Amino acid sequence: MPFYEALRLALESIRTAKLRSFFTLLGIIVSVGFLVAVVAIIQGMNAYVKENIQDAMIGTNSFQVRRLPISLGIFNDEEVRRMQKRPIISYEDAEAVRRALPDAQAVAFQSGWPTPVADITYRTHTLGNVIVFGVSPEYQVVQDYKFAAGEAINEIDMRDRRQVAILGNDIATELFGSIERAIGKPIRVGRRELVVKGVTAKKGRVLGQSFDAFALVPISTFETMYGRRKTTTISVKVARADDVPAAMARAEEALRVSRGLRPGEEDDFAVDKADALIAFWKNLTRVLFAVIPAVVCIGIVVGGIVIMNIMLMSVNERTHEIGIRKSLGATRTDIRRQFLVEAVVLSALGGLIGVGAGWLLAQLVALVTPLPARVTLWSVAAAMALGAGTGVLFGVYPATRAARLDPITALRQE
Repeated sequence: MPFYEALRLALESIRTAKLRSFFTLLGIIVSVGFLVAVVAIIQGMNAYVKENIQDAMIGTNSFQVRRLPISLGIFNDEEVRRMQKRPIISYEDAEAVRRALPDAQAVAFQSGWPTPVADITYRTHTLGNVIVFGVSPEYQVVQDYKFAAGEAINEIDMRDRRQVAILGNDIATELFGSIERAIGKPIRVGRRELVVKGVTAKKGRVLGQSFDAFALVPISTFETMYGRRKTTTISVKVARADDVPAAMARAEEALRVSRGLRPGEEDDFAVDKADALIAFWKNLTRVLFAVIPAVVCIGIVVGGIVIMNIMLMSVNERTHEIGIRKSLGATRTDIRRQFLVEAVVLSALGGLIGVGAGWLLAQLVALVTPLPARVTLWSVAAAMALGAGTGVLFGVYPATRAARLDPITALRQE
């Protein structure tokens, strides 16, 4: 039997039993759709983290000196407990880094965890749970803040503990209606009255989180309001991304000397750049990619067993047809090919529908949530290969059983 004839018979069999074929394929459709959708979301997140979040948080030509590393989640509990005993990053540490990097564009010192939130009030209008950061003037350079109105925090503000604040664009717009009206106006941040000195230009949103909903105050003023944080951070910006590794090494050396660490003694601080965030995310996605195949395989096995059972039922129902074909000269190979092609076509069709369903699900997730989704060619190819492979694997036994039927016995079967 030529292949095209076996394919025609397979399609005809599927057409005449549409409902049964659909329920036969349901397990494969769900498994393949899940694979395509989840991989699309993870791949989209990978690209999004690389293209947006790393620049928003640190920047490719910047790095941070922290008490705890960004990738804290990859350490075991004992290592985390040991790191939590480290001393916090201090003003003296920031000065040591500044002296070691005179060519840096900016060396900033800012408040860390726990980050306070406060109600910000102007007259009768109040915004709740606004994030408040204490920063040195250089922080605004590291973060590339542009000012839509007013001016930045300066050294005099920090030295004199001036009661001033910089508002993110969203906060100023909601409180005052327009950013120009905000400048010079008194606001209440928690229990403290401050004067709005500047409003930053819009930075937009990342994963639904606004980067324009904050208040900045001089870190000296911040500490009179909230006290010292359990963590503080030094952020360093250099001229080019290529300069980052050398600058990180110099900062590390300066801090080791400043803190009196002996050769061979472990650092009691962390120096991180944007790549650390990417590496942390990749470690998380690696765990997800380890779990996804197990879930998909369970669905594929269940779907394959259903296909095998339905094909065995089909063999029993078509025993008389098989006898007629054999009596007309069909060989065992012809019969085996007919049923095997039918199983493969069924599972491949399930894979195709699953790919479409997965793509639609990924697009729906991207539409109604801030999660991005990118359907990749390799995930589609893997899904289709899984579908077709299931047909081959679970279609062999029913096809072999059909090929071994005795033609005389088959012809007697009603």
